[in-house]
Amino acid sequence: MTGTRSQADPAAGAERRKTARVRWAAGAAVALALLFAGAAAVASAQEDGSAPRAAGAPAPDSADAGFARDMAVHHQQAVEMSFIVRDRTEDEDVRRLAYDIANTQANQRGMLLGWLDLWGLPKVAAGDEPPMAWMGGGSGGDGGHEQGGHHPDGGSDGVLMAGMASHAELERLARLDGRQAEVFFLQLMTDHHKGGVAMAEACASRCAVPVEKRLALGMVEGQQSELGLMRDMLAERGAKPRG
Repeated sequence: MTGTRSQADPAAGAERRKTARVRWAAGAAVALALLFAGAAAVASAQEDGSAPRAAGAPAPDSADAGFARDMAVHHQQAVEMSFIVRDRTEDEDVRRLAYDIANTQANQRGMLLGWLDLWGLPKVAAGDEPPMAWMGGGSGGDGGHEQGGHHPDGGSDGVLMAGMASHAELERLARLDGRQAEVFFLQLMTDHHKGGVAMAEACASRCAVPVEKRLALGMVEGQQSELGLMRDMLAERGAKPRG
């Protein structure tokens, strides 16, 4: 993805950029559709709390249910950050990475929300249970923050889980342009992936539903690969991950 730029003629380069824009637009449409579908499912579940729990489904406070709920929220922010950087840079490598992340995580989010529907479980944890409580060891809220990613705001301002960006950080990303936007996006997404890997590893060891465990293991492999790529992309821009 990174490396020497193609020396093809201008017409060919323009055609590639046009194809990339069409590809991104198609992916964005798919991602947005999944996000809206997920939001509609959440609203429906909140309006009708009488849906019975499916036979053989995991318990509402299980690792399976907790991972599905929390990772759906975690993934939604990754998609949001990818859409933001798309409009802040013309760099093909960064835009391609953002497209891949948005497409992959929007699809995974749809699967997680779909399982909760099939299980007859709510999309939001009951009572005052903090995010990531299913991981054990007091990992919700600020505690989960320590497992992946640097967040100087100490878990406030919208930082619900490990690695998530704050509202202020998202607003800053939306104000930056060019190389500054690229570097900040790569740093934020590095933090985000570290938090996501910690959550997925916890599900791989704690979840009981085989298909969910396989998805979690796939997330670990995919996001660890992207962490290495983002480290290299930051180095090419004279920067490094935070923390």
